[in-house]
Amino acid sequence: MAVDDNQYLEMYESLRNSTEEFFRMNEKLFGAATEKTKALQLYWGGVLKYFHDFIDAYWISVSYFTSVESGRLVSTPPAETIRDYVDLLELNLMIAQDALKSSQKAIGDYHLQEFSKTLSAWMNTVYGMPGEDIETLTAKQAHLMERVVHAYPEAIRNIRDEYGFHFDGGGYKKTGETQRFLLYQVLPRDKRIKVKKGGKPLMIIPPFVLGTNVLAFLPNDNKSYVHSFANRGIPTYIRIMKDITTTPAFQLMTGEDDAGDTRFFCELLKKKHGKPVTLNGYCQGGFSSLCNILSGELDSLVDALITCVSPMDGTRSKGLATFLGNLPPRFNDLAYGTKTLPNGNKVADGKLMGWVYKLKAIQDEYPLVSFYRDIMMLSADGSAPGNFNKTALAINYWLTYERNDLPLAITKMSFDSYNIPITKDGTLPVRLFGRELNLKRMKEKGIRWLICYGENDELVEKETALAPMDYIDAEVTVFPKGHLAIATSWSDPTSEFALHKCFGENNYRGPVLYQLDLDEALKGV
Repeated sequence: MAVDDNQYLEMYESLRNSTEEFFRMNEKLFGAATEKTKALQLYWGGVLKYFHDFIDAYWISVSYFTSVESGRLVSTPPAETIRDYVDLLELNLMIAQDALKSSQKAIGDYHLQEFSKTLSAWMNTVYGMPGEDIETLTAKQAHLMERVVHAYPEAIRNIRDEYGFHFDGGGYKKTGETQRFLLYQVLPRDKRIKVKKGGKPLMIIPPFVLGTNVLAFLPNDNKSYVHSFANRGIPTYIRIMKDITTTPAFQLMTGEDDAGDTRFFCELLKKKHGKPVTLNGYCQGGFSSLCNILSGELDSLVDALITCVSPMDGTRSKGLATFLGNLPPRFNDLAYGTKTLPNGNKVADGKLMGWVYKLKAIQDEYPLVSFYRDIMMLSADGSAPGNFNKTALAINYWLTYERNDLPLAITKMSFDSYNIPITKDGTLPVRLFGRELNLKRMKEKGIRWLICYGENDELVEKETALAPMDYIDAEVTVFPKGHLAIATSWSDPTSEFALHKCFGENNYRGPVLYQLDLDEALKGV
């Protein structure tokens, strides 16, 4: 049969289209392979980055362990050593198993979604169907890895200019100093707000391990715990630790030194304002504030206490106390976390203590889990490469860079509170100035107390924060979310649970409102 010119033309057009489609598809596949190679390189670089700090802390732990055990091995019966090491191995295997399970889940949850997208993109590419093709998808994956591995960490470092305290930038006034601490007054951010001259002073005691800056989270964005008070005209002060690496007096500080310095600052504030001070401790700062009050050193100087997410009886902790309970007694010892400084003074290694908290919550804090959590968070965030959520950046800065070494004596107080429960008559497991510290003294001295906790706090659980309620009465305020929410989300005055409001079915008073009401009550005295 003869083939006319039209049929030849149709065959030519079909062949040309097929050839063009073939080259188009191969071009896209080549582009996809290039982008996938880039994404994989970034991925493995990210895995190494996320493991770096974890492994670094691990080797620090190994060095301390080796140093301590080199002396104990020769003085401990071999049978006892074998038993302890077997128990430690079992704990390590349990932690490793939890880390593996959580990693598998995180990897599976992410890549199951990605497999569906990849299959769809592949079909679109091969059959020329409408929708996202494989080259576009892999380019997005490479872009995502670039954000996770490079852009996001850089943004976290850069948030330091907005995060925390900047005492040399104005807005603060140095009020006092000891060998170990500085006292600053926090001034209102709005210059139109005046500090109440006759107002009741408030002194905030930050946590030791977690640092001070988290209490001035993002002042320019109205997320700052300390400014929540200052912006209401309350005379607000914060006690700042001096640099432990360059301050021998702080390196060797005892609980008695802590109480003495607190007394000195309270004397300054009472003289300046004519009213007794409210102590406000956040996390570990709440426990040390309570100890200082119970020691009797602050009598007539302090008449109220506010504690936020503060561990009062660590033995009631479902997380950390359980972890310590599973640890063989031989290794539940501060010696395994003690750093010797160049001057010979010994301190508790803050980085290692942060690592212990990660081990306790290994299901959420294992590096692979954290890596995939950030991947999923940023994959859901469609913002531009340099545009990240400031709150997430500031929290990650705190988690990454805010770990401080501690004086051993102060660490021992917290260590004891997590290993020895409060007695049946309300006596704490620590002493100051040789005196017993009994909770019932709060009532005897008429010290009013507001206890605030987070209902989803996995670091300081409800039972740990509310332990004193078994012995004395105190006002309780329950905030949603976890350990940092009071200092971040709820420090925003426009939030539903703002610190100056009453909220919830039980009309809980936020700590700012509590302080304002205390001041108002004093006017009638």
